[in-house]
Amino acid sequence: TEFSLFQNYPNPFNPSTTIAFSLPRSSEVRLVLVNSLGQVVKDIASGNYEAGEHRMTVDASDLATGVYFYRLQAGEFVDMRKLVLIK
Repeated sequence: TEFSLFQNYPNPFNPSTTIAFSLPRSSEVRLVLVNSLGQVVKDIASGNYEAGEHRMTVDASDLATGVYFYRLQAGEFVDMRKLVLIK
């Protein structure tokens, strides 16, 4: 198993979506939602996570329609994917 960040579903979404990631070993994780300017608009997950697959539900009812990105940092691994909120 290797580090993986999966595409959220559903996408586009309103008001919530699920983000999944996989860890090959226990890791310190930070998963954030950023806007098109790169500003963090929501902390989704942070802390130490065990090896395996993890799913997070994101409630974006407080955010405006638009394109956002979610970024996972787990140790040296960093990945980012795009999601679309349509209200």
